[in-house]
Formats: sequence, structure tokens, C-alpha cells
Amino acid sequence: MKARLCLLSLALCAVLLFPGAALAKVSLKLGHTGSPTHHYHLTSEQYAKAVSERSNGEIEIKLFPSDQLGNQRQLVEGAQLGTVDMVLTSDQQLSSFMDSFGALILPYLFRDVDHVAKAMDGEVGAYFSKEAEKKGIVILGWWENGFRHVSNSKLPIVKVEDLQGMKMRTPNSEISLETFKALGALPTPMGFGEIYSALQLGTVDGQENPVSHILTQKWYEVQKYFSLTYHQHSVEPLCISKVIFDSLSPEHQKILLEEGRNMAAVSRKMVMDDEQKQLEELKTKMEVNEVPDLKPFQDAVQPVYEKARQQFGPIVDQILAVQ
Repeated sequence: MKARLCLLSLALCAVLLFPGAALAKVSLKLGHTGSPTHHYHLTSEQYAKAVSERSNGEIEIKLFPSDQLGNQRQLVEGAQLGTVDMVLTSDQQLSSFMDSFGALILPYLFRDVDHVAKAMDGEVGAYFSKEAEKKGIVILGWWENGFRHVSNSKLPIVKVEDLQGMKMRTPNSEISLETFKALGALPTPMGFGEIYSALQLGTVDGQENPVSHILTQKWYEVQKYFSLTYHQHSVEPLCISKVIFDSLSPEHQKILLEEGRNMAAVSRKMVMDDEQKQLEELKTKMEVNEVPDLKPFQDAVQPVYEKARQQFGPIVDQILAVQ
């Protein structure tokens, strides 16, 4: 790691001393948990191409899907240390490193994707970007992962009582755990890569994720019911290690940031366009149902908000107030 940082520092010094010289080529590795057919990877491919073209080939981003570089937690830890270049991860994963990010995953926080875009491309996103930098992470763009829903092997979720006593896999975040406790379920945190086997073996009855993961991870093979609960939204931040980012030239930094922000809109559109087609495909593999009335679910999680306002402060109501 020290040798790599030394080389990066020397390259930056050369640029500063000889501003007329061509910038040294930069090669960055970007890891994520999605499959090669998932929108994480498809958006990342577009981003890597845009960055390469705009930098005249000076910045190369190599993509590693399906946890090839390690799981999400390992990649975020590595990015903080400077041993991992880039990671496309979740707000939930970041909340286990930065308490403030828990505010983003409050249940029924966002009304729709337009609400998400206005918040994350504005002052709310700027606030969380500053919080991330304090922990060694630079947010290049607030990409999209859609709303989260519940799949399980027991029954369709139609009312809150249907979740009573159900063993649910959740990410290892306090807000997710508190949300499903409030809904009467028994939350069981575990890594993303463990979900399929846990469902198959009956270690848990169900899990909760956006539509695309149900399809691309083939959880429909081990789950019968998929209920559209919209209980949380998942922002997908594109992150780069601050150690690595600070070692780059200002020109390269600008390209990475601007293209990352441009790709946020592409990511949101891709998710929205794909979800309806994915749902239609899932209906041929599972029993899919809309929850007829979300208000009882929203009422049930209000204790989570009472605690969150004390923990996170005014940012909670700032997000809710975005129009």
C-alpha cells in the first residue's frame, strides 16, 4: 500500500511541476456485488466508458462484479484505508460505518424516485457527501437501486400481521433491524452473498431487496411469494477512496465527479425502465402481489422515527420536506 501511495504522490508531483506535460494514465478498480446482468454493472460500464472518453484514455476503470474483489463491507473498509480504489455500495452498508447514513434508510422516507433525485442531487446529498469524506470516502454519484420489497416462502404479505414472527434476512444496519422489529418480524442480519443458501436451507423465511436482485440473484428458485411493500428505498453511492482521490490531478478528479453525477440520472432511468419488465418476468416464477394499503405499515414504524430524530437530528425532517 505504501509503495502504491508513493507512486501516486510522485505522479501528482510531476503534474504540478510540469503542468504542460500529459497526465499519467490512471488505472482504477471498481468492485460491486451485482451480477454482470444487474444494473450496477450496466451503469458502471457506461460510467467507465464516459470517463475514458472524456479523459482521452488517461483514466481506465476496470470493473469487478459479483463480489470478485470482496464483499461490500470489505470493499468499503478497503476504500477507507486506500487499499481499494472504488466501490459501488449501498446506503445501508455505509450506515454501518457512518451513523448519519442511517437517516437515508428510514422506512417510507422517500415518496418516489423523483423525491430521491431532488434530495440526493441537492442539499441532502451534499450533507451526506461531507459526512462520508470525514470517514475517508468520496461520493462520486448517488446512483439508484430502487425501493425494497419482501419475498418469503410462507405467504403473501397483505397486512402488517402477516410479518409477525417471520424470520427475515436484513442487512446489518440498525435502522433495518429496528424497522422489521417494529413490523413484528424477526430480523436476521447476514451478508448479501449468504442470502440464497439461507433461503434454500430455511435459515430464514424471507428477505427484502429491490426487484432487480430477486431476478438476477435467482432467489425466486427458493422463494414463492414476492410482496411489493415499498418499505425502504436504496440509494447506491458510487464511492472512491479519499486517499486515492486526493492523489489524482484536479482535472481527473473533476472528470470522475462530473461523470459520476451525470450517471445518477442514467441509473435512475435504467432502474425505473427495467423494473416493470422485471416484475412481469417474476410473475411467471413467483406469486407477486401489491400491498393494498401501506398506511398500517407506515404507522407501525413510527417508533423508528421517534428514535431517529433524536439520533440524526434535523436531516430527517429536511429529507421529508423536500418537494
